[in-house]
Amino acid sequence: MGIKDASMPRVLEGLHGVQVVNRSSYREDEDLRQGGFDQSACDGSGIVGISQGLLIRQLWQQRPSCLRPIKCSLQGDSHIGETIANVLTSMPFIFLGLRAPRKNLNTALYANSLVGVGIASSLYHSSRGEVRKYLRWADYTMIAAASLCLSRALREENPKVLMAASTLLLPFQPLMVSAVHTGMMEVAFARKALEKPALRMAHNLHTVSSLLGGALFFADDCFPETPYLHAAWHLAAAVGVGTCNKLLE
Repeated sequence: MGIKDASMPRVLEGLHGVQVVNRSSYREDEDLRQGGFDQSACDGSGIVGISQGLLIRQLWQQRPSCLRPIKCSLQGDSHIGETIANVLTSMPFIFLGLRAPRKNLNTALYANSLVGVGIASSLYHSSRGEVRKYLRWADYTMIAAASLCLSRALREENPKVLMAASTLLLPFQPLMVSAVHTGMMEVAFARKALEKPALRMAHNLHTVSSLLGGALFFADDCFPETPYLHAAWHLAAAVGVGTCNKLLE
């Protein structure tokens, strides 16, 4: 005899043949049966397979935020004039990549990544529709890859764990990778400018362009309706990148 009602007095629990079942457990059992997961109809291997699949799905849904793809902003390019300006101001990165020193493998990788930044940015700004969000992700990822390559080109003795972790996180958290390696580049630039007076002018220009670029980047995010802010950020960033090439000569 089984009485499946949570409202049944608890004194009945000790009686022979009486079993008090919680209502929620009963409902879960009924839901499983209605959904086609009747355990009585499954063999042992089927139950194990379903359990493993649910566990893997739960672990994937609970993965840390650092392993989740970024939510790309699709603001900007509200009219054809802004699109043209953004594409044109992406071209300097291709030019800087072609002119960057290629003394070894690391510097060559950095130079090629700059070309990739210009191409990815141009494709994103000229795109429309569903493909636009994927090209935005490619744009962010190429910028992060360029910062990673520059960090490696400037300082080959970077910790291997840091470089491996940055490479792993590149597709998921490109903005974080960019921030970390841009900061490392800024420190390296400042140190070399102190050691070599010939670099001080380039470093001063780099500092001004970086501050201006940072302000324009946040302004573009806060005031997306303001036209040509993104194009202005492209130009400021290009000046900053051009001064970084002095470090590799």
